[in-house]
Amino acid sequence: MSHAVPTSGVPAERNPFARPRTPNVFSERFHRNAQASTAVVLGLVYGYWVAANNRSGGPITGWNVLLGFVSAFAFAALYLGIHALAPHMRREVHALLWTAFAGCAFGFLYSQTGASVLRSTGMALAVSAVTMATLFYRYYTHEDAEGHRIR
Repeated sequence: MSHAVPTSGVPAERNPFARPRTPNVFSERFHRNAQASTAVVLGLVYGYWVAANNRSGGPITGWNVLLGFVSAFAFAALYLGIHALAPHMRREVHALLWTAFAGCAFGFLYSQTGASVLRSTGMALAVSAVTMATLFYRYYTHEDAEGHRIR
């Protein structure tokens, strides 16, 4: 059975057992650019994947390329929107937003393979359930009730 370790009341600076935090060596501008770059790269990968699933190994057509770029744009825009909005929500809603995003993204991706609507919905719900359980656990253990990160 595990128990909390008693603290001695020594400040973290003088505590020899406290782990020092790693310094943030990058600027805010770098973090904003990295966030936008991540959304673009993930969007392009998602769009390519959607287009590849849609053509099922057939020839690349103009409509297929358009589907890929529209999917990439929608994915990146929703990713950035949720990434900006979710931290301001309570942990339950935060997890639910990312769950809905992951489930819809996977469901659309899976539907492009030619699977039935029921199969695509079932697979999307399965991915959503796993995502919800994982994210809720993560946010529940890393945030307080108001949604502030525990450091």
